[in-house]
Amino acid sequence: MPTYVTTPIYYVNAQPHLGHAYTTIITDTYSRFRRLAGDQVRFQTGTDEHGEKIAEAAAKAGDSPRDYVDRIAATFKATWPLLNVRPDHIIRTTDSEHIRTVQHILDQVHQQGDIYFSEYAGLYCRGCERFLTDKELVEGKCPDHLVEPEPIAEQNYFFRMSKYQDWLIEHIKQNPEFITPERYRNEVLAFLDEPLEDLCISRPTSRLTWGIPLPFDSNFVTYVWFDALINYLTGIGYPDGPLFAKYWSVAEHVIAKDILKPHAIYWPTMLKSMGLAPFKRLHVHGYWNVDATKMSKSLGNVIRPRELAEEYGVDPMRYFLLREMSFGLDASFSSAAIITRQNADLANDLGNLFSRSLTMIGKYTQGRVPSLDIAALDSDDREVQEALHNMVATYEIEMNAFRFHKALQAVWEVISLLNRYIVTNAPWELAKDVSKQERLHNVLAILGGSLWMLAVVLKPVMPETAAKMAKALGMEEPFDAAELAQLGDWARLPPSSGLGEVLQLFPRMDKKKEPVVEKAVAGKPAKKSIEEQSGLIELAQFQAVELRVAQINAAQRVKKSDRLLKLSLSTPEKRTVVAGIAQSYSPEELIGKKVVIAANLKPAKLMGIVSEGMVLAAKEPLEDGSERLRLLFVDPDMSPGSKIS
Repeated sequence: MPTYVTTPIYYVNAQPHLGHAYTTIITDTYSRFRRLAGDQVRFQTGTDEHGEKIAEAAAKAGDSPRDYVDRIAATFKATWPLLNVRPDHIIRTTDSEHIRTVQHILDQVHQQGDIYFSEYAGLYCRGCERFLTDKELVEGKCPDHLVEPEPIAEQNYFFRMSKYQDWLIEHIKQNPEFITPERYRNEVLAFLDEPLEDLCISRPTSRLTWGIPLPFDSNFVTYVWFDALINYLTGIGYPDGPLFAKYWSVAEHVIAKDILKPHAIYWPTMLKSMGLAPFKRLHVHGYWNVDATKMSKSLGNVIRPRELAEEYGVDPMRYFLLREMSFGLDASFSSAAIITRQNADLANDLGNLFSRSLTMIGKYTQGRVPSLDIAALDSDDREVQEALHNMVATYEIEMNAFRFHKALQAVWEVISLLNRYIVTNAPWELAKDVSKQERLHNVLAILGGSLWMLAVVLKPVMPETAAKMAKALGMEEPFDAAELAQLGDWARLPPSSGLGEVLQLFPRMDKKKEPVVEKAVAGKPAKKSIEEQSGLIELAQFQAVELRVAQINAAQRVKKSDRLLKLSLSTPEKRTVVAGIAQSYSPEELIGKKVVIAANLKPAKLMGIVSEGMVLAAKEPLEDGSERLRLLFVDPDMSPGSKIS
């Protein structure tokens, strides 16, 4: 059975943030789940690279639009492997294939009379890049960007979206799963209670040139949403590619609620005009909030997924996002919540179960998961068996419905049961009684088999952890599609070849720790003393830091890191410093430069390299909301080792 699932294509006017990461991780998780169920899966993501905001951001950054989108699109592409996200295809709207597809569709819709030329006057929000109706405004402002839209009157091309309003209402009512969760289906139907206006689908080249030219009028470029939505077709070879024939009828789109209207109204009516069946399902999720406020670079509370993954680990981050948010509703981010999930759910519950079970298997059955004697199952064993059957059934239902938190809740109920099962059956006591060795073997067989089943269902959520569990159990990787179907069959558990290395799956994290991520994103700083609020320090505090001039003699990139450079310095003694400046400087341009270092810091190991100090740098804010690190260079005539005081 085929599955085609997509993220929205992300607008490249800013760097990837937690919202992008969440959408992409849940889509990746769903695609992995469907593969586990035996489907042939196509998972697509990408970047949206045309429009006014892109042209403005490029101009502010001093780039051409092409150079700008190439740079930002590359950061999105580089982010996904860091989150263990594996799309089958990454599309860009600047791809030549996509441009051809958009122009082909524009021609098709124009020729059948669904595009016309007219003059329009309305309220235009530059942040949304579209005209807003009075009904959409809140106190006269755009609800998303909190600014008053400006009146604009100009000639443009329009798509006869209103022509398909009645059809769309009927389709939504007849297909309850077309838009999920139900609250968003109801929201769309409420919007469609009012007459639907036609959609302006062009922008005159007199004010915007960065876009796809209309094939029938070169004085206009395509409105960014009409361009962007077509990516879902381009990516599978519309109109006559084999992937299109295979996958379009099962297409599922995953989006955040801020782009509900384009996906639930613009896109189905466009497809209807083209003579295509609409997509199968639209899955809509809520926002991640920081201090009850939606993330926004203007508010300074944006959370970067790279920093989260580095701070907490990829699998704990994936687990937290899927478990913490009830799909469709908003959720709150905090470091405290991640640490709680890490310590309680992962370290205490799953990690403790795993290490205890494998330690006992290693000690009492010579490091091999014993075979299960089904005829000797007692009531405790059958309770575990029934719980595992129920877990698999619930897991499949909830994962298919995008209720990931409920699927994981069902898994953790079994983990809790297994921890109680160990206490009740006390294998350490059974091991002391020669007459109870068969019972001991069955208890350990049930624990080993249950851990295997847990590894299978956790693979879509935490793929690295699942692989570690399988390897430690001595069972084959990868899990094939048959595994999910036979999970409830105790007699078909794969044989163990003997335990591998038993690792600690999840270390506990200090709750008192103040992660760099939270400091960078906190919307409301903690209360400070009067002395701290003044921002003043004692002279002795400053003098405690030894600042010296250092010359860079050599520089090289650190393997497996796109952020770190290894610097060989003289001060005048030789020392090595690891600095997170690889995204701002190439190694070659640093040779011979003289910089300032904090010379009396305790050595620290980064990526296996001992760093003996820290180079000083400033964070330079860029117009696109990102930052660039700039080293503090000193006069070339200064001698290495000169003390700064």
